[in-house]
Amino acid sequence: MVQNYIIWHPTKITKKDRQKLNNHKTCVLWFTGYSGSGKSTLASELDYQLYSSGIRSYVLDGDNVRHGLNKELGFSPADRVENIRRVGEVAKLFVDGGQIVITAFISPYRKDREQVRKLFEEGEFIEVFIECPIEICEKRDPKGLYKKARNGEINNFTGIDSPYEPPIKS
Repeated sequence: MVQNYIIWHPTKITKKDRQKLNNHKTCVLWFTGYSGSGKSTLASELDYQLYSSGIRSYVLDGDNVRHGLNKELGFSPADRVENIRRVGEVAKLFVDGGQIVITAFISPYRKDREQVRKLFEEGEFIEVFIECPIEICEKRDPKGLYKKARNGEINNFTGIDSPYEPPIKS
């Protein structure tokens, strides 16, 4: 919990200043979907295309973030909530810093994605559901995780013994 004596320190250079310097707006593109759906592949390709166009962007990938910032978190429901909360806060800092942020996280709970959305101004959070049926993801199984989950070697695996809540289409 933030204490009364911790005050946000304003900076001289604002998000709008950075957008003007970069000649582009900032946002977060939040890729969500099952493991093996193609989130990381698409995020990486989009990042490359943006970079090639002179647009400042950065990918926050689920596996990569768990090597550092979130390395102590597991895959329990509580740990998943904290993982997404932290990533949302980091994404907000990057957006404020002038980047287009592309995230690639299963982020299985709608409520968590909505909490992250609230961190951003209207139009800055763009949720991108990589809609790939679990049967296809399991067939692809690029990291062998579905096989391990089916064999009982991995618990709390999204789509096997842990839920995924797709975005509600509007």
